[in-house]
Amino acid sequence: MGATENFSLARAWLRAFNAYDVAALVALYAEDATHTSPKIRVLHPETGGRLVGRQALERWWREAIARLPGLRYEETALTADADRVFMEYLRHAPGEPPLPVAEVLEVKAGQIVASRVYHG
Repeated sequence: MGATENFSLARAWLRAFNAYDVAALVALYAEDATHTSPKIRVLHPETGGRLVGRQALERWWREAIARLPGLRYEETALTADADRVFMEYLRHAPGEPPLPVAEVLEVKAGQIVASRVYHG
């Protein structure tokens, strides 16, 4: 895959998340994908901030959607090459100020194999 396909993958990720379509979101990931986030570290310290596998990702996003109804991400920038996508977006959660977020998606054979979230 090239940069164009990875742009499409990132936009599919954002669409699925904002539609709360967890099945579509998880389908973008490889079976053994990893996801690392400061929010995971805070809410589930036993994980060290890292989840492994589609089942863990599905549980995490269902929990996030239940915890924060109305949560959505607003794309601000995408940069991609053949192996990764750097996404910048604003996290909008009801009752909270917008939070700037950066996320890196590592991609192999059209699937996300690792994602890392960065924010304060």
